[in-house]
Amino acid sequence: MGEATKMVKIFIDEQEYEVPAGANLVDAAKGIGTDIPVFCYHPKMAPVGMCRMCLVEMGVRAVDKDSGEWVLGEDGQPSVRMQPKLATACTANVAHGMVIKTTTQAVTDARRNVLEFLLTSHPLDCPICDKGGECSLQDLTMNYGPGVSRMNFDDKQHLDKRFPLGDLILLDEERCIQCARCIRFQKEVAGDDVLGFFERGRSLQIITNSTPPFDSYFGGNTTDVCPVGALTTTDFRFGARPWEMTEVPSICPHCPVGCNISAGTRLERDAGGKAVIKRIMPRQNEAVNEIWICDKGRYGHHFSRSAGRLAQPMQKGASGSLTAATWNEALDRAAAILQAAGGDVAALAGPSLSNEDAWVLRQVVEAAGGSRLGAWPPSHGGQSLVAQVGVGVGTNLGELGKGDAVLVIAADLEEEAPVWRLRIKQAHDRGAFVVVANVRPTRMDDFSSEQPRYATGKAAEWLRDLKADHKALATRLTESNNLVIVAGAEGLTLEGSRALMQSAANLLIESGHTGKSQNGLIGVFPGANAMGLHYTGFSPEAAQAIISQPPKVLIVAQADLTGDDLAAAEWLGKVEHIITLTLWPDDVANQAAVVLPVTSFAERDGSYTNGERRVQRFYMAQGPVGESEPAWRALSRLLERLGKGRAKQSAAAVMLEMTQQLPVFAGSRFSELAHVEPQLPEIGSDFYYGGTAYKNMGGLGVQIATAADQGETVAAADVDVPKVTHARGDLWVIPSAVLYNRAPDFRPTALERLVARVPEAYVEISAADAEKLALKDGDYVQVSAGDHTVRARARVNHAAPKGSIVLPRRLSGEVTPLSLTHGTVTKIGG
Repeated sequence: MGEATKMVKIFIDEQEYEVPAGANLVDAAKGIGTDIPVFCYHPKMAPVGMCRMCLVEMGVRAVDKDSGEWVLGEDGQPSVRMQPKLATACTANVAHGMVIKTTTQAVTDARRNVLEFLLTSHPLDCPICDKGGECSLQDLTMNYGPGVSRMNFDDKQHLDKRFPLGDLILLDEERCIQCARCIRFQKEVAGDDVLGFFERGRSLQIITNSTPPFDSYFGGNTTDVCPVGALTTTDFRFGARPWEMTEVPSICPHCPVGCNISAGTRLERDAGGKAVIKRIMPRQNEAVNEIWICDKGRYGHHFSRSAGRLAQPMQKGASGSLTAATWNEALDRAAAILQAAGGDVAALAGPSLSNEDAWVLRQVVEAAGGSRLGAWPPSHGGQSLVAQVGVGVGTNLGELGKGDAVLVIAADLEEEAPVWRLRIKQAHDRGAFVVVANVRPTRMDDFSSEQPRYATGKAAEWLRDLKADHKALATRLTESNNLVIVAGAEGLTLEGSRALMQSAANLLIESGHTGKSQNGLIGVFPGANAMGLHYTGFSPEAAQAIISQPPKVLIVAQADLTGDDLAAAEWLGKVEHIITLTLWPDDVANQAAVVLPVTSFAERDGSYTNGERRVQRFYMAQGPVGESEPAWRALSRLLERLGKGRAKQSAAAVMLEMTQQLPVFAGSRFSELAHVEPQLPEIGSDFYYGGTAYKNMGGLGVQIATAADQGETVAAADVDVPKVTHARGDLWVIPSAVLYNRAPDFRPTALERLVARVPEAYVEISAADAEKLALKDGDYVQVSAGDHTVRARARVNHAAPKGSIVLPRRLSGEVTPLSLTHGTVTKIGG
């Protein structure tokens, strides 16, 4: 609520209150401590007044037009004109003089009648319902419902108890109260209009109208907003009761959004009495993910307890094979290797490392005399520009609207950062001017104002020359009240990505859209902590230098080198000794001298820095797998062996040191990251109001200020655009991201729960190019790009620009190119 918000006086149950003019009545009442029960209303969706649970007596005090004073009746009391019938509170906006009565007999009878009608055919299976303990119908029946039932049991409808709306969501048709929250969420919030009503009256049913069924990355949120147990997830169904679980605040590890989540854990016999994550739920952070998460974040935690995890340290013996070792033996060996390296030591850090892991890794490298710190994968540049002109402190995408602009370029947000796609879609709904520029169409196009195209590899030039070549578009963007640019690296090399980020920074600087909230640059970087790696000294450019000139000793920390780079085995062969910290016994581990098992995000404390530079804390949710340890702890013990003081005993102690030695992390002690304050809408106190998303009790995080935020002069710079060419007859190969894939941190979920949703490897090719190559849709082809050879099924469509193919990464065991390259496509077989 801004300083200029107009306040009006309303009267609820004869008490006077001041509330913001135009606020929804249910929201306003809740804000002053008066609960109006609802089923269909949700504060994140448009009101529809379907369930009638919010009926109240409503009227208005008469106001003298000249004096503005209340008009008094014959009895000397303010004159009130009451409506002749009860009215739905959820469809009313507050106005000056509004009079509401919520406790009269008429209101009480209406609520009781609504509940009695809902219960006439509702099954009494609360003891086995997943929603038991979190059910709006249970709570409101206890508070407002009839004490006895007059239902004729012979008249009860019997419907399907387990109707699959899709692979992930099951519908219990008997429990559905037809509030349409799920339908409205998918249409209004997610933009995936895949659910609908079918039939009428008591035969009304929820159906899916998409192919494949319930085709949405956000479907799990419908189970949160469902006020009853009608929608349940196949992942959690009958897994545990809500009151049996301990909720632990955490951060999603899969993308740069940094969604706040809550891990529901329970002690499990099959896990040796350790706590195990049973489900992931959204945790409210209005500045980051509001109360939503994508389905990858909801279901993609199973890798943390995968049977394929590395469970104990290993070291290479005289025979050249890896053998089990104790932690002391492995760390002693690693220390000896580092001390004998003569300072020729480097590190490659993956984006799932926490801030604390990365800091101690840097200290180990420096203690061993090295300085090269590479951020993996080396595909996305421009982190330093985000540190200079990133979105200003206090930015909230949920506040963008009419008069504001968003430019999304070289990114497929649906696949790379789904919740940003959802939030920018809503900004467009509120009137923001959204431009999606790419070489190909993406899902974000459906929620944009304009969709300009540029030639493959030419994103930086297109944006650099925007004012000259597309004057009207440039003017619309630069003269907007607020401008946010969201830039990725699709269809670019690392150098091209850096050039694009510079072009974006220049546009923001020259138009005055830096150093203030709701303005600036966001990078769509891979993983959860690319910006954290930047702030601790790691860079993708250093990673490229390490590849070009391998060190004597290389520390690899949660970086899937061989999964991303086909040539990794070759250049790793030039490294004398590899020390790897990993979750998996992968190819790098097989080449390593020392292998140290580390814990996943779920088994440790730590913090990530998201794409908007918000440092956010996550907490240990479940017990470790085998003897694995947090990377920071293993590295800290190694640092002690290198003579650099005592090992740190907690992630909090590591962060404390970071706040003292890295100015950007000042103010980010764990106690400060755990700070919470009230958020609107108020979530978590009443399930019937906001659903089962969790109230944030773990911290809202601290946003790192940019150079522009701090008043530093940030000047535009020349854009160094790399030349990209290919051999005659070749096609451009554009690697793309897909949300559901077979990467190590998602493979367990993909194989066990999302088999039907993770496609076989495919390549998209234009109809014109397919005709030249005598290909048709569905043919198996071989894509050859340099040393890469990938077999895939051809999809002949309009998704790929002429002269280019789009090759999704991580869909098979074959390594695909990491960045823009070129190659050939040939048909396999006849």
